[in-house]
Amino acid sequence: MNNMFNMMKKAQEMQKNLQLAQTEIAQATFTGTAASGLVTITINGEHAIQTVDIKPQSVDITDLSLLADLVKIAYNDALQKAQTMAKQKMQAITGGLNIPGL
Repeated sequence: MNNMFNMMKKAQEMQKNLQLAQTEIAQATFTGTAASGLVTITINGEHAIQTVDIKPQSVDITDLSLLADLVKIAYNDALQKAQTMAKQKMQAITGGLNIPGL
C-alpha cells in the first residue's frame, strides 16, 4: 500500500514539473537566422512568430523566391531550437521515458 502511495506521489510531482516546464517553454523565445543574419525570425515556445527582421540587402525584387526561402530557413531554424529545448526539458523530467503526447 505504501508503495502505491509513493508511486502516486511521484506521478503527481512529475505532472507538476511537466506543467511548469510547458509554461517555461511557452514563454521562451527562439531566434532563427538565414544567410548569416540577413533574415532573422523570433518565435515563442508555442511556435508563433514574434518578430521578423529582413535586412534590405537580402531583398532582390527580381528574385523574391530567394527571400521566401530565407524566411522559411530562418523559421525552421527557430522551430528546431524550440523543439530541441522542449525535448531536453521533457527528457529531464521523465528520465528519458517516451510518454505519448509529450
